[in-house]
Amino acid sequence: MPDASAPAPAPSPGTSRSTSATIAPTILRYLARVAHDYDVDLQPLLTRVGLDATVMASTALRVSYRQGSDVIRQAVEQTGDEHLGLRVGAAQHLTAWGLLGFAMMAADTQQEAIETGVRYQNLSGAMTVWSAGWEDAGYVLRADLPDPALDPTVAVFLIEEGYSSVVTLLRLNVGASFAPQAIDFAFPAPRDRRPFEELFRCPVRFDAAGNRMVILTRWAQAAMPGRDPITYASTLDVLDREMASQRNQQELLEVLEISIAQSLPVVPSFLEQARRRASSERTLRRRLADCGTTYEAIVDGVRRERAEQLLRRPELTLRDIARQAGFADVSALRRAVRRWHGATPLELRTELLGREAPSPPAARVTPRP
Repeated sequence: MPDASAPAPAPSPGTSRSTSATIAPTILRYLARVAHDYDVDLQPLLTRVGLDATVMASTALRVSYRQGSDVIRQAVEQTGDEHLGLRVGAAQHLTAWGLLGFAMMAADTQQEAIETGVRYQNLSGAMTVWSAGWEDAGYVLRADLPDPALDPTVAVFLIEEGYSSVVTLLRLNVGASFAPQAIDFAFPAPRDRRPFEELFRCPVRFDAAGNRMVILTRWAQAAMPGRDPITYASTLDVLDREMASQRNQQELLEVLEISIAQSLPVVPSFLEQARRRASSERTLRRRLADCGTTYEAIVDGVRRERAEQLLRRPELTLRDIARQAGFADVSALRRAVRRWHGATPLELRTELLGREAPSPPAARVTPRP
């Protein structure tokens, strides 16, 4: 088995994975369910970022980090629950992870199940980077953010959701009495620690050097109740093929994003992109269709990211931003921002700059029983 403690490969220099639609939307599906308990309907928000009800029901659906982050940020705001991630994680089951969850249930031990999840984490809809291995403290499961500059609200949600789902799934597999030996969070201590203490039932430390969960040896080596070596091996064969296919798709999307981002304000034509990849236009278009996207959508995503980056710089005029993001004029920029955010560029600038300023915590809304 590959070394699960090895660090995940770094993204290609110069690319932003936030524009690539490569993440299975497991978290968003459960987020919508939990938000409903607060009488919050996320479907209008999901639709606005391109995830209507039909799309969300598709098993082939992939979302981008931008789409996921936008939905998470606003869901936390609308529910008023600053620790919404704990509830979303606790609502999950291994079946939510599809074939990967099935493989984990068929693993021999809990350690093997965890390492299987780490190995194929890109197929599970994970929006964090997981690693696991034996350390002096015991068997340790670590979680890192894909982007250290991620919005703090989204960052806290993702880490909470990740560890909450892990503990919930471990209890489903090895017994309700399971509790970590200890758990560390890199984010600041919340005003109310009780939700963490009640869920994890172990010492919890905040403002730590990193995010980690320490698991006692007896729990890590506990046998999985559904272990089956033949089923496990055959399922891994299928997952390996899925990983290879996804890797090829992600590499294609990232290469195109890099090419477009480096060329702005000029956008390379589709014919030029096909030539650069020694491909026909028809073949390249088919490959993008297999990824569930189009060249026009990728261009739109890169322009959107560039415009949002530039809007965070108050010294730039709208004319400067339109030119640097590759728009014909300010009117074209306005139309694009309205389509993306339902706001004007100046309204979006105010919102983006406001997110970076400290703000008082939102009032908590009690979910329906």
